[in-house]
Amino acid sequence: MPAACDPDALLSGLDAEQRQVVLAPAGPVCVLAGAGTGKTRAITHRLAYRALTGGLDPSRVLALTFTTRAAGELRSRLARLGVPRVRARTFHSAALRQLQYFWPQVASGPAPSLVTAKAALLGEVALRLGVRHDRASVRDLAGEIEWAKAVEISAEEYPAAASAAGRQPPAGLDPSGVGRVYHAYEQAKSARSLLDFEDVLLVTAGMLAARPDIAAQVAQTYRYLTVDEFQDVNPVQRRLVELWLDGGRDICVVGDTAQTIYSFAGADARFLTEFPARYPDAQVVWLERDYRSTPQVVSVANRLLRGAPRRPTGPGLTLVAQRPDGPDPRVLDFPDEVSEARWVADEATRLLTEGYAARDIAVLVRTNAQTAAFEEALTARSVPFVVRGAARFFDRAEVRQALTLLRGAVRADPGRPSGGLAAGVGDILATLGWGPQAPGGAAARTRWESLSALVGLAEELVAEDPEATLVDLVADLQSRATAQHAPVADGVTVASMHAAKGLEWRAVMIAGLAEGIVPISYAESPDALAEERRLLYVAITRARDQLVLTWAAARAPGSRARRRRSRFLDEALGTDSGAPRARREPGSPRRPTASCRVCHGPLRTAAERAVGRCAECPGGADPRLVEQLRGWRRGEAERAKVPAYCVFTDATLIAIAEHRPTSPAELLRVPGVGQVKLERYALAVLEICGTGGTIEDATGDAPVGFPAEIALPGATIVS
Repeated sequence: MPAACDPDALLSGLDAEQRQVVLAPAGPVCVLAGAGTGKTRAITHRLAYRALTGGLDPSRVLALTFTTRAAGELRSRLARLGVPRVRARTFHSAALRQLQYFWPQVASGPAPSLVTAKAALLGEVALRLGVRHDRASVRDLAGEIEWAKAVEISAEEYPAAASAAGRQPPAGLDPSGVGRVYHAYEQAKSARSLLDFEDVLLVTAGMLAARPDIAAQVAQTYRYLTVDEFQDVNPVQRRLVELWLDGGRDICVVGDTAQTIYSFAGADARFLTEFPARYPDAQVVWLERDYRSTPQVVSVANRLLRGAPRRPTGPGLTLVAQRPDGPDPRVLDFPDEVSEARWVADEATRLLTEGYAARDIAVLVRTNAQTAAFEEALTARSVPFVVRGAARFFDRAEVRQALTLLRGAVRADPGRPSGGLAAGVGDILATLGWGPQAPGGAAARTRWESLSALVGLAEELVAEDPEATLVDLVADLQSRATAQHAPVADGVTVASMHAAKGLEWRAVMIAGLAEGIVPISYAESPDALAEERRLLYVAITRARDQLVLTWAAARAPGSRARRRRSRFLDEALGTDSGAPRARREPGSPRRPTASCRVCHGPLRTAAERAVGRCAECPGGADPRLVEQLRGWRRGEAERAKVPAYCVFTDATLIAIAEHRPTSPAELLRVPGVGQVKLERYALAVLEICGTGGTIEDATGDAPVGFPAEIALPGATIVS
């Protein structure tokens, strides 16, 4: 057998702790694994070693992950180790297969269909209930319902549970209002015989709990469970794990409390930290040797975690760097976001000229809304990029259109195109706008990158098999689409910090590290702030060699410098513990001093800085417009049951009246107006400013969906 299939050979190359994971006897095992410590290597070698020594039947293993990419990585690694029959699946995939298989035994009639457009159905329900909504609020309503189902809370239980959990109801609703939408959404699904993804887990758990005979069949099929990223398990997933075990004890869980970043969606790291108490005989192994990042990056990550008032849920890991020294992390500040994005694009260009592959570089930000500026800057410099966290590759409109065209071409002529497969695919996709040269514009560039990835797959297929035909390509694409195995594009990755989880790059630039963004403005509780800290920790630990941390003092060029850098930066850099403060990068612009836009003198108070002028300098606000805005604000505050200043402060209302914005972009430049408030109040405020109309005119029901120019760039509706 190959060396990789020799059990003793599997142990070579492992460190002492990884070998401890592999050799742990059958029974409960808990692996506490820090970022970059080789957890996937440890658990795949454990499964392979036990299979090759007769300790388990690989066909009866269920390895659970949270993404199809992670499941595919587990399968491919195990296959290389000589164990190809392990079933590695996501929670939803495993549950859906079981539900479909056993449905005829538990119910009459066909199995329900899956909801394919949750946003559309929720929007329909909200409209029927008379709830004012837009794209953002529909997305937030979907998130609330998903949270409720993850923690097993019904529509009737939602108001009390949401209040107890400190949830902030979306769409201007109170908890009982969200409960009504939740209830109506469930009724609409039931009437149409539909299940959403969250229902798949709930219904499968209910089926297994109600039918011990079926639970026993599943437990016999899957005798051995491995669960990756166990800190991200929510209550319904935890219940499924118990039901799948059905009293068994051969389970291995792997996780890291420092990477708990989905608490808002119901994840509970206590399931990981309390595992040894649940299984007193469990073997617990700590993996702390970091093989991914340089000591300089590891040091920044460790200091950030040490700055936490308390550990997320119990004792945490401290990474120990194993790689040679690398460059010191850099910290840069910029006068505005445009300058920041341009520098990042220039730095990516420099790295490419130094020999970095585009796929080795990442730009990470806190929210999807921030990616647009970096997409534009990279496009302007002709730097290829890929946006993660947007629509999945095979769900993109241009990819679906391309597959339709390719299938049609196969029906017309299944052979090889006369000019070769790759050239023929290029000709077919030319009707969708593909060409050998990348176009300008971020949106057009993103579409072109998707089509280019398909042409690249054709080239790879020809390299493997010069006789490959369109039939072969379409079959390969269909297989990839089924497994959601997207092609890897050679572009700079632009992603949110959440979307970067589980990935790594040689060079990582983390942008937008200003207060109000990191930590996000609405993270006010200790638990929420702790999660923001962990999110930045996850982003930092994605870097292998180079780490750059940037922030901007203002949103737009010419705006006042209202921001300050994130509190987390000082902690991560060690400036609070006596370590020298990071020096300004040569050529990095200095933060401008706030000055009056009339007399150009210094602004001394927060109120002066908010309106951008001294108290002594005359303003240009129309008193009647100010009063109209105050009346509108009073109504909004009453509806939301919050103090008026939580909508907008007096200083911001005066600034709005002075500027009289006529577009969302102009409104966003007004001090005190952020992206969240733009989404929530733009329609009403712009109408008051633009028409001078009555309060009633401006606060009527908003149309379904913001105009395109108000919609957040990069934001997607949950579906």
